[in-house]
Amino acid sequence: MRALGRHVLAEVYGCSFEILNDIKKVEEIMVKAALEAGAEIREVCFHKFSPQGVSGVVVISESHLAIHTWPELGYAAVDVFTCGERVNPWDACRYLTEQFQAGEVHATEIERGVMEPPRAAAVNL
Repeated sequence: MRALGRHVLAEVYGCSFEILNDIKKVEEIMVKAALEAGAEIREVCFHKFSPQGVSGVVVISESHLAIHTWPELGYAAVDVFTCGERVNPWDACRYLTEQFQAGEVHATEIERGVMEPPRAAAVNL
């Protein structure tokens, strides 16, 4: 069985408040993370919350990177979903956790679009 994509879900702890609360910095890091993984960027959309926090998505030809931050907790929830064989979601994940100055990261990879091979149908002749 072969998966269509790989989806890394990362729980990122112990990050810098200043970085996680800076929309321009978070966007820059997420865009560079996509490029570090070899992805082709299509669209970028980020939003700053009041009093703190940032959410955003980097749409790539291979799928997307998404984030929501809780600066007051030093925490970010990150998704890196890539399709195909060319882009490695772990490269993006490693880059952004370094840039967020994470103290701890818990990440899991899920295979997406696992297609079962078709089963032969019984035919009575």
